[in-house]
Amino acid sequence: MKGASVPAVVGMPSPLFLWRFKAILFLLWGLCCCKIGWDSVMRMSADLRDLFLYEVFLYYNPLFLVALMIWLWGVNLWVFAQSSVNYVKVFDLAQTHLSHREIWRCATWLTLIVPTSMTAYLYLYSHGEVSLAASQPV
Repeated sequence: MKGASVPAVVGMPSPLFLWRFKAILFLLWGLCCCKIGWDSVMRMSADLRDLFLYEVFLYYNPLFLVALMIWLWGVNLWVFAQSSVNYVKVFDLAQTHLSHREIWRCATWLTLIVPTSMTAYLYLYSHGEVSLAASQPV
């Protein structure tokens, strides 16, 4: 079998490529949320806009604070890991504790869900679908 060719092995994309792809998707998602939110808010009259933005602030401010707290928790665990502090022993944790990467993964999902829900709320409310806007899961 001298003339037989070996099929090329298709490899996985590099981690750097995947990270860049995720970053581009995240930026695209952020731009879409900002554009939809801005257009939705600008559809309203000035009086309704002030009241509406106050409501949105009341609904979503605690969720953004929770997301920030989870990000900072991950930063705290990362600093412990970088400084070689055995926080598992310090805080008497079981060996099944979450690492900073898992905490950041949860924070990323929460950071994606809350603004997406807020954008859907803005869009639905500004287009007259108040009952659908009120049924947002967050």
